Amino acid sequence: MTESIKMKHNSAATITPHLSKFNGGLTLDAYKSLSTTKPIADMEPCKQYIVPLQQHIGVISQPMVKVGDRVLKGQMLARPGDLLSAAVHAPVSGTVTDIAQHEVPHISGLSDLCVFIENDFKDEWQERQPLGAEYNHKNSSDLRKIIRDSGIVGLGGATFPSSVKQTETDVNTLLLNGVECEPYITCDDMLMRERAGEIISGADIIGHIIKARRCIIAIEDNKPEAIAAMQSAIDQDGTGFFSIQVIPTKYPSGGEKQLIQIITGKEVPKGHYPVELGILCHNVATAYTVHRAIHHAEPLISRIVTVTGHGVKKPQNIEVLIGTPMQACIEHCGGYTENSDELIMGGPMMGFSLNTDALPVVKASNCLLVTAKEDNPHKEKHMPCIRCGKCVEVCPVRLLPQQLYWYASSHNVDRLQEHNLFDCIECGCCAYVCPSDIPLVQYYRHAKTLIWQQERERRASDISRERHEAHQRRLEKIKQEREEKLRKKRELLKKKADDAAASDSENGKSKSDTDNKRAVIAEAIARAQAKKAERNKNKEAE
Repeated sequence: MTESIKMKHNSAATITPHLSKFNGGLTLDAYKSLSTTKPIADMEPCKQYIVPLQQHIGVISQPMVKVGDRVLKGQMLARPGDLLSAAVHAPVSGTVTDIAQHEVPHISGLSDLCVFIENDFKDEWQERQPLGAEYNHKNSSDLRKIIRDSGIVGLGGATFPSSVKQTETDVNTLLLNGVECEPYITCDDMLMRERAGEIISGADIIGHIIKARRCIIAIEDNKPEAIAAMQSAIDQDGTGFFSIQVIPTKYPSGGEKQLIQIITGKEVPKGHYPVELGILCHNVATAYTVHRAIHHAEPLISRIVTVTGHGVKKPQNIEVLIGTPMQACIEHCGGYTENSDELIMGGPMMGFSLNTDALPVVKASNCLLVTAKEDNPHKEKHMPCIRCGKCVEVCPVRLLPQQLYWYASSHNVDRLQEHNLFDCIECGCCAYVCPSDIPLVQYYRHAKTLIWQQERERRASDISRERHEAHQRRLEKIKQEREEKLRKKRELLKKKADDAAASDSENGKSKSDTDNKRAVIAEAIARAQAKKAERNKNKEAE
């Protein structure tokens, strides 16, 4: 850390012990102890890895390899497709066997372009040049480029490209999110327990990039081991840059805007960003990957995944290479129990159900939750809304879930947007408390998808219309050019005809004169011949 930054760190203000509250929220039963009895385990290598090229918010990555290529571990498979995009790397050394569409873990259930790699089990890395402590002498732009080329995205679930988020400088506060409020997920908890020093190191690098004056690490009070480990790492750092803020366990306190409101008492206005309040928020796992990128030249090719639930035999946290089939993760954890029911990526509140475990682990895969049949009292059909208002009481962003439900079920797009559908963070609080068991979040997600689809169709229609209009303009221009050419040709032909007529007129007058002269000459010759014949006749008479 540079001396100037150290001075800023040491001058940071202390955190007020007073915490604010956000609207609504829930206190949920926790099942975290299922997966925290064992340390983080490493996954055995697999024979084949499936690496999707769209693992982030923004434009899909552009492939840099082709079928048949041999790749090294950590090699870039696809470069960022645009500014808002992220690179994708090879999790193992091996051969690219295919680049094709394949099902990916996404709420849409659709497939995406993936690179298939057959593992050669040599674990041969590409050449690496770690920056190490030299990052103190690098400017923010150089460090952001390393983070961008390392494919690092937000690992709290949003997968927003981290380098883009770090373009804001002179931010007062770096807020490190270690809340993890879903009732089953423990990957961040275990990461803080076992690798606190690396998290602090990564946060220090981010602080250097954005010129932050302090870093607040927010952790829920149900994680005492993580709090102790992080405090120990902070004490060893000794710069005064870091502080821990313990917050009450309440869902969804891990939401970015909700956490900022708890810590600072400030509410991020609608349509604005936390950076406008001088705050940049990152997940603790993201800070860890930044440390790996700078100090080990290691791109984002693995992440900690919580495999848990009453439907899996040995719940635990494992470090998994990106592209690993989920089935292998389940098998590593003992396989399914006899009463296993549903496979969910994420937690029970914000996660989504998967139809198969043949899908690859991606950067957003923080948890694989396997429920048991007794956990899911399946209802074939929900009851009608009774307008009890409980959903309104628990909504953390002050929406009207009941009204959104009516408009979503009737596909009233205009009214949905008027009622701020896209402010919904899909936390699931409304569905959790609904006495009629209405899957409200599913309605909202479907409505959002419908609006996005309509917007895409509108844009496509606009593009088609613009192309048609441009085509019509080209045809009109060609027609006008053709008519102009024909007009000029007609004028030229007319001019030639006039010139020919004038020439013929002159030629006609000249011919008349010549004929007259010839007639006079002929008459003279005839008179001369007549005279000659008369003289000859007179001579004969004599």
